[in-house]
Amino acid sequence: MTDEAVQSLLDGFVASAREVLPVEAIWVHGSLALGDFVPSRSDLDLVCVTSGPADPATIKRIHRSLDSPLGRRLHCTYLPRDALADAALRHPTFAQERYFSRPVTPVTRRELSLGDRALTGPPPSSLLPATTDEELAAFVRRDLLTFWYPVTRKRAPWRRDIWVDLGLVTLARAEATLRTGALITKGEALDRLIALDAPSAVVNDIRRRRYGGALDNSVSWRLHRAELTRTYLRKKIPAIA
Repeated sequence: MTDEAVQSLLDGFVASAREVLPVEAIWVHGSLALGDFVPSRSDLDLVCVTSGPADPATIKRIHRSLDSPLGRRLHCTYLPRDALADAALRHPTFAQERYFSRPVTPVTRRELSLGDRALTGPPPSSLLPATTDEELAAFVRRDLLTFWYPVTRKRAPWRRDIWVDLGLVTLARAEATLRTGALITKGEALDRLIALDAPSAVVNDIRRRRYGGALDNSVSWRLHRAELTRTYLRKKIPAIA
């Protein structure tokens, strides 16, 4: 997938959203904002700021029209302008090919500020209240202890690529934030995991899935990988948080 294809998709999404929604701005976060975007593999993470409510049926129609492998990786949360200051509120979101609600978290808000990139309208620095280091650290610690740690009691989730990838990358990014106050990229998180004594075979597995390389999809490896990941996170999360 080329950079031109990515830009074409983003341009088309902006045009479609502006036709049917009260769009004030569309902002970029995640890998696309932080300079670690891999066109053939990374998601396109966006926040659409609106001047009023965004109709769920309209949101679903916009995203379901993006019927391509790249289009299905375009994720967007729809944030009313009058809710910009409250990081706890949940907002309409289309991601992973489904509609649900989620907050624009302190991590996302910091990514938006660091990238400060708008596809249309004013950039985040013009509208979005700053996220303090204390707010960011508190969220990261809470996310580890109340979301990720309880999942380590279960075995089934860790048999899926997305849980392995996100669980380990989130841990490394959280550790860096709590230690230094900085947000690091997913690529930097993979390097950091080695220093955090994560299972090297699992880290290399994630790296190949993100940047390319031969993968072992055998049942025996996936089961072993799941237990390595779950056991590691169950031990490491309390030590870091």
